Amino acid sequence: MGEVTIIGVDLAKNVFQAHGAAADGSVVFRKKLSRLQFTRFMAEQPPCVVAMEACASAHHWAREMARHGHEVRLIAPHYVKPFLKRQKNDAADAEAIVEAAQRPTMRFVEPKSTEQQARAVVFRTREQLVKQRTETVNALRSHLYEFGHVAPVRTAVQKSATVAAG
Repeated sequence: MGEVTIIGVDLAKNVFQAHGAAADGSVVFRKKLSRLQFTRFMAEQPPCVVAMEACASAHHWAREMARHGHEVRLIAPHYVKPFLKRQKNDAADAEAIVEAAQRPTMRFVEPKSTEQQARAVVFRTREQLVKQRTETVNALRSHLYEFGHVAPVRTAVQKSATVAAG
């Protein structure tokens, strides 16, 4: 059995599946690990390539793995799917991630920094609040219309912005 050169990880909320492979593609290990076990296990591994699907927690784990000296490769999930050999489960996903990451033409996602993730969270949260405000105003206008009251289409925020610009 060769030395591990790549580890494919299927991330989950509580239990991670790791698939270690040698340079020739032979399987070195298959492990099911809790979050705490995964952190300890990866810290003990010699620096190698760690491949994961780019999902909700992948950027966090990419930063953690980089701190341990590993080279991290994040792959968009739709690029991993063609490499599944059998039924979909966490172990099969981890193996498919290794297969996909070993392809010379594979495209990878750049891991985000904490600052980039924070900006994205602020942007998405604001976008959601604006959408909810619009839905609420539209629902209120609809309910008022049922009683014969026609409310203006613009909100007070939009009206004041129009007045200030004009």
